[in-house]
Amino acid sequence: MKPFLDGEFLLSTETAQKLYHNYAEAVPIVDYHCHINPQEIYEDRKFENITQVWLGKDHYKWRLMRSNGVDEKYITGDAPEREKFQKWAETLEKAIGNPLYHWSHLELKKYFGYNGYLNGETAEEVWNLCNEKLQDDSMTVRSIIKNSNVMLICTTDDPVDSLEWHDKIGKDDSFDVQVLPAWRPDRAMNIEKSDFKDYLDKLSRVSSVEVNSFDAMMKALILRMDFFGEMGCSVSDHGLEYVMYVPASKEEVEKIFVRRMQGKTLSDEELRKYKTAFMLDMGKEYHKRNWVMQLHSGCKRDNNRLRYEQLGSDTGYDCIQNYAPSSEMADFLNALNETNQLPKTILYSLNPNDNASIGTILGCFQDSSAIGKIQQGSAWWFNDHKTGMTEQMISLANLGLLSNFVGMLTDSRSFLSYARHEYFRRILCELLGEWVENGEYPTDEKALEKIVKGISYNNAIRYFGFDLEYK
Repeated sequence: MKPFLDGEFLLSTETAQKLYHNYAEAVPIVDYHCHINPQEIYEDRKFENITQVWLGKDHYKWRLMRSNGVDEKYITGDAPEREKFQKWAETLEKAIGNPLYHWSHLELKKYFGYNGYLNGETAEEVWNLCNEKLQDDSMTVRSIIKNSNVMLICTTDDPVDSLEWHDKIGKDDSFDVQVLPAWRPDRAMNIEKSDFKDYLDKLSRVSSVEVNSFDAMMKALILRMDFFGEMGCSVSDHGLEYVMYVPASKEEVEKIFVRRMQGKTLSDEELRKYKTAFMLDMGKEYHKRNWVMQLHSGCKRDNNRLRYEQLGSDTGYDCIQNYAPSSEMADFLNALNETNQLPKTILYSLNPNDNASIGTILGCFQDSSAIGKIQQGSAWWFNDHKTGMTEQMISLANLGLLSNFVGMLTDSRSFLSYARHEYFRRILCELLGEWVENGEYPTDEKALEKIVKGISYNNAIRYFGFDLEYK
């Protein structure tokens, strides 16, 4: 019987162990998509206790606690932080088979030197150990990032953001990790939202463009893209129910925009036409700037309306959307490709059933302008567990070139989530090691080293064009 979370955790073969320890373990981290707060990086926040680090913004954990019947006051409410931690510990001990069990213990081991098991009985011990450690200067936000071997971080930022914290970080010579903005214009795309008109007022102010038409909105966004580009941005991101393609003329899109500004309710067809036009214009701009377009699709958000009214978005009430027509995704990419304006694109779906369709769509639009120009994104959100990661990589390998995959990202709001890269790399090496040991790939050390280091680090540098050295 293997011990829990030892040095060979998730590595069952000799080849897997060699690949991980010789090649994957030491290469740095490029976190090209996350939701951490750049202000906390600039201010080098020091957390008071482990509850602030673990439970403050983590809807993964909140969902699990609700599944354990924990009252909301211990999750997002005003219960004392020690009591919240106790409820989490009592929940975690039941989480056999859940990635949170692995992630949590990897973080306890990596950052706090704790090798035991967190449960209701050990909660006091872990609480005291972690809180004492958090007072050390090695556990400030910047120190955590540096000690995690992180070289670059891309946050997620709205077009109206001032990017003041990115600017301050960039001018601080005492911190050499690159913290770059990423462009997330969802609020300009989501014309059906109640705050759309208020958002356009903000966009008008920051761009000095009166946004009174679709064309004017695009001009304002392009000016903001210029600003983001000056701040080092080369990555965009979009949250979509699905990648749609319902083309319309410019005149038709302008009429839809005007109808919305007049307070009229838009039909589903009008919404789809507007969003298609928006995404096509964005894609063309990304191609011009050599930015990467990330499309996160397949999520149905805020399903519990009662809790949404109480707590807002990103609080743990989202689910997988099972409607994602691959035909429209292919047509959307084709529309950009026909005019030679298709940017480098990463396709993510929250629905694992979409792996194969995405894998086949990729092959329709690859070309010599970039290695792996169209990518399948890593197993995302509800899929970033051992099974989900393995299935995504197997599907990508079956239908394309796994070796060109840009690898893992945290997609997290926690500064301790870099342990997820270790988790991913162990799973990657286990998969590759299995293929080698089964005689499905030769014991070619040079080729395997290139594959492992590529997926773990180098491919992302090349693909995004980051100013970093290869390892």
